[in-house]
Amino acid sequence: MTVPGIEWPRLVEWMGRNVPDAGEPLSVSLISGGRSNLTYLVEARERRLVLRRPPLGHVLPTAHDMRREWRVISALAPTPVPVPEPVAFCGDEDVIGAPFYLMGHVPGTAMRTREELGDPPPEHVRRLSERLAEVLAAIHAVDYREVGLGDFGRPEGYMTRQLDRWCQQWERSKTADLPEYDHLVRRLRDRLPPEAPGTLVHGDYRLDNTLVRAGDLEILAVVDWEMSTLGDPLADLGLTLTYWHSRGDDERAGIPVAGDATLTPGFLDAPEFAEHYAKASGREITDLGFYVAFGNFKLAVIIEGIHARFRQGKTVGEGFDRIGAAVPTLIARAHRTLDQV
Repeated sequence: MTVPGIEWPRLVEWMGRNVPDAGEPLSVSLISGGRSNLTYLVEARERRLVLRRPPLGHVLPTAHDMRREWRVISALAPTPVPVPEPVAFCGDEDVIGAPFYLMGHVPGTAMRTREELGDPPPEHVRRLSERLAEVLAAIHAVDYREVGLGDFGRPEGYMTRQLDRWCQQWERSKTADLPEYDHLVRRLRDRLPPEAPGTLVHGDYRLDNTLVRAGDLEILAVVDWEMSTLGDPLADLGLTLTYWHSRGDDERAGIPVAGDATLTPGFLDAPEFAEHYAKASGREITDLGFYVAFGNFKLAVIIEGIHARFRQGKTVGEGFDRIGAAVPTLIARAHRTLDQV
C-alpha cells in the first residue's frame, strides 16, 4: 500500500505492538491533504482511527508539533471541551518518517462551505454558530493548571512574543519582499494592547477545525491543536473573525481558507458572533479590532509558508497554486482594520 507520508508495513507493526485493541490494520487513506498537518483515516479490524503527522518537506521550527497536539487533547479529554479520544503517540521518526499520533475517529465532518452544510433549517445553523462561540469560550474557561497544562506556555508577554514569532516565520519562508508587510509589522508593534490574563488558546479556531454532526449540526470535536498554547484569548477570537466570510465581502472570496459556510442563512454575522462569545465568556472585547488585524497578519504568514512549500513541490493535495495571491490581500485587510481601530 502506497500512501504519501505513510510507511505502511512499519505502521502496521507499530500498531500491533502499541494499539493491539484496534485489531489488525487493514488500510490507510488521506483525509486532509496538508495545507498544514496531514490527516489519515486508518481502518483497523476492530475500530476506525485517525492519524496525524507533520506535512512533507520544509517545516518551520516550532510548527507542526505532534507531541503538543497529543498533549493538549489528552489534557482536554475529561473537560467540557469536545476533543477526539487520544489513543497513542509515537515520537520515533523511523516508523513513518515523522512523529505522529492516533486518535479515535469522530463521526462528524469539517464543514467549510455552504454546499457541505447543505440546506438545514436556519435555526439549526444559528445554533451551530452560537455553539462555535460557546465552545471557544469553554476552551478559554479551562483551568489549564488543573488539567496539567501549567507549563504549556507563558501567558505573560504573549502578544509581543507572537508578533516576534510570526515575524521570524515570515523571514524563514518568505518568497518575496513586501514593503506593506514591513509597514504592518511596525503598526502592530505600536498598537500592542495591554497585558491580558492568560488562558488556553487554540491558535487556529474556526468552523472547519471542528467536526460537526450532520442533521442537528452539533459540534462533536475541536481538532487541529498544533498552534495551541497559553496566551491572550482575544487572539483566538480575532483569528476566528479573520476567517469569517461576511455577506457582501467579495474580496474575502479570493482568500482560499475556511470556505464560505458562514454565508449560510441563519449563521451569525461577525459582530453577532463576537457578542455571543462576549456573553458566553463574560469577557470584554473592546480591543477586538487590533486582534482581527493581527489575525490577518498571522494568516498571511501561515499562507506564505504554505506557498513556499508548494513552490518546493512539497504539498499534498490540490488548490495550492492560487494560495500565494492571498498574502498581499490579507496584509491590506490588516491595514484597513487598523485604520478603523
